[in-house]
Amino acid sequence: QVQLVESGGGLVQAGGSLRLSCAASRTIFTINAMGWYRQVPGKQRELVATITSGGTTNYADAVKGRFTISRDNAKNTVYLQMNSLTVEDTAVYYCKLIWRKYDYWGQGTQVTVSS
Repeated sequence: QVQLVESGGGLVQAGGSLRLSCAASRTIFTINAMGWYRQVPGKQRELVATITSGGTTNYADAVKGRFTISRDNAKNTVYLQMNSLTVEDTAVYYCKLIWRKYDYWGQGTQVTVSS
């Protein structure tokens, strides 16, 4: 069993920045599949960014150039730095990892961007 706890969400003005954190209850050093997703009520949960154990990153087109995913294996934590935020970024953001072929999700953290 793996517990994931997101933090760092909140209210921010358009053009501002926010940094999300996801702390895992176990080491993530050997976990390759980690990422951030977001969901708006009535819409499908969508991929935001992923990062491998080797540091390879992938981003949704909507956030490329604005968001940066990173990981600190010593702290068992993955981060999402969000810059130049827009109203369209408003959503609940979830951290996910795959361990032993099972998806583990955090509780989500709300990000609200005001115009």
